[in-house]
Amino acid sequence: MASMLRKALVAGLALLVIAAGCGAWFGSEASVQVVHYGTSNTYVLATGDGTVTLTETHETTKPGIYWLEWTGSFTMLGDVVSRSPGKVTRRVLLGSTPSLGTPGYFGNVPPGDPKVAWGIDFSEVMIPTELGPAPAWHVPGKGTTWFVAVHGQNGRRKAELKVLPVVHELGLPYLDISYRNDEGAPRSPDGLLHLGDSEWRDLEAALRRAQQLGATRFVLYGTSMGGQIVGQFLARSGLARLVDKVIMDAPMVDVRTTSEQGARNYHLPAFIAALSDLVVEWRTGVDVDQLSMSRYPPKVRPPLLLIHTSPDTEHPIEEARGLVATGRRLSWDIRFEEFPQGEHTEAWNVDRARYDRAVRAFLATDRSRNG
Repeated sequence: MASMLRKALVAGLALLVIAAGCGAWFGSEASVQVVHYGTSNTYVLATGDGTVTLTETHETTKPGIYWLEWTGSFTMLGDVVSRSPGKVTRRVLLGSTPSLGTPGYFGNVPPGDPKVAWGIDFSEVMIPTELGPAPAWHVPGKGTTWFVAVHGQNGRRKAELKVLPVVHELGLPYLDISYRNDEGAPRSPDGLLHLGDSEWRDLEAALRRAQQLGATRFVLYGTSMGGQIVGQFLARSGLARLVDKVIMDAPMVDVRTTSEQGARNYHLPAFIAALSDLVVEWRTGVDVDQLSMSRYPPKVRPPLLLIHTSPDTEHPIEEARGLVATGRRLSWDIRFEEFPQGEHTEAWNVDRARYDRAVRAFLATDRSRNG
């Protein structure tokens, strides 16, 4: 009997170790695996007078402004006007009306490029990074202070287009960059994301290219992991003192807090997050603890507009609040805009008027350096 009990105990411990290892590996994959998206997630069930009816999903029932993309076209959709079992009808704000039965992708970022999304002319420039050329969109403007946008983990440049109309209205030259492992950009040596620990050097390369094109000062804009990239740039780059202002939308402020949230999302025990971070460090060589802007704030700290939604389940609101607390301790000028609705990076979608107003006011103050 004792022998059988020992065998059962050993087997149970072995299963626990295997389960923990699998959970940790899964968590590390969510952190550093490169993913490219593009599949449909809804279907057009009907069209009406200025409306489109879609299959009912968690995404298609969200309040606010979103986009439906399908082969060769798109439409901007407003709030839900009616719902019935399995169906949700939204108002068409801009763009084409899809045909009945069209499969499409319902998402929170604009389609295409600056011209497709907003009718704003642009050119594509290549940034000579240390790994090879990476494409960027350039919208010309007035003066020599450039607005440089950095998207998040496994995102695309189009994710940064929500802020473009305000930037363009104010006349700031706009540069929307890509970085290692993006589509069209060079692959990192290990083929993995480094959570900002190495990607910041591609942002630095973009600023050097902008200098060649006439830039002398910068405003940096980072969403999600793009915020961490901006933070690491401010901590490590010799060009950081050329940055006048920073805007971060739902940034990855603290990687460990993000990992803990990821474990909660998948109903995994808390220790899996710590194991996952260890695996990330083993696979990438990244010091996860150093990727905490609240515990290790950057040496250069320009005025910061920090935007975050309270319901965010990818980078929890506690990350932003922790950075605000750090700002108070260091007399870092941080303006915090907390939105009560919206999921990750959806503050603009749920309240475009407030978002644009906050960005406009932040950028419009003390712009004497922009000539």
